[in-house]
Amino acid sequence: MSNASEIKRFLINEFLPDVTADQLDPDDDLLETGVIDSLQLVRVISWVTDRFGVPIEQVEFTPQNFRSVNAIQAFVETATSGAGALH
Repeated sequence: MSNASEIKRFLINEFLPDVTADQLDPDDDLLETGVIDSLQLVRVISWVTDRFGVPIEQVEFTPQNFRSVNAIQAFVETATSGAGALH
């Protein structure tokens, strides 16, 4: 399973139980549409750090990194590749 598929599955299970993976476009703005609010963003960040081993102390988390499935996937790839902090 790709990171994008796993991210979609998590978002659907946690925040969108009536949506299928096909219905969630990987570029949908999760913050603008209200799928994720500030408290839910903390849950997503916690899940990402736990699931993908992103070292929280070495990465600057910004809402831009969590706007969409694709943004989260790019964040995970960069953070786990040793490329350094994301802004």
